[in-house]
Amino acid sequence: MPLTPLDIHNKEFTRGFRGYDEDEVNEFLDQIIKDYESVIREKKELLDRVSELDDKLTHFSNIETTLNKSILVAQETAEGVKRSAEKEAKLIIKESEKNADRIVNEALSKSRKVALEVEELKKQASVYRTRFRMLLEAQLEMLNTEDWDDLSQTSKEQQEEESYENF
Repeated sequence: MPLTPLDIHNKEFTRGFRGYDEDEVNEFLDQIIKDYESVIREKKELLDRVSELDDKLTHFSNIETTLNKSILVAQETAEGVKRSAEKEAKLIIKESEKNADRIVNEALSKSRKVALEVEELKKQASVYRTRFRMLLEAQLEMLNTEDWDDLSQTSKEQQEEESYENF
């Protein structure tokens, strides 16, 4: 067990014949006591400081551990979000491709339908043109026949008869 300042202070030396100068020994012991008290005080302060720093180190180690865990959780979450976003992007692309295919197919179908309608209208126009030509040709033929001259002659005769009757 180490000496305390009180042990040093209370220490009694045996005296011999012509021993040490008592004042000089007491003065030296007083100096030792002061230095020893100072060393003990400093040691206690250092131990307190070490204890405080150990507590802080433990605290910061806990914070470090918590932060590392938080970083890992954040990384895992980020990876999960990234995977989810990639899946969603693929679904959106797939849906867009389906819609694009549907739109293209509808456009092709409408295009075919319009082309068929155009062909049908061309046929109808051709039939109409042919019928109209036939009608005109028939009318021209009728105008070129003698029957028309007879009709016009008959009509003139009737007019003349009516004019005589009116007199």
